[in-house]
Amino acid sequence: MSADKRIPTTEETWRQLHALKEPGQTFDELLAELIQEHRERRLAERAREVRDADREELTSLDELRGASE
Repeated sequence: MSADKRIPTTEETWRQLHALKEPGQTFDELLAELIQEHRERRLAERAREVRDADREELTSLDELRGASE
């Protein structure tokens, strides 16, 4: 499905997007790639947050072993 939409940008943002675009790549393809990378980065950040929270809340096996001796 194709929809012609306009996304207002500053000249500097347009230049930066243009610099990221590969030869033959459309802006639509570039934006889709950037969106996917952003989602993956957010997911990785959330996974790190959960992992770090688990580390703070859980007791390590070494601590449990030391307490039983």
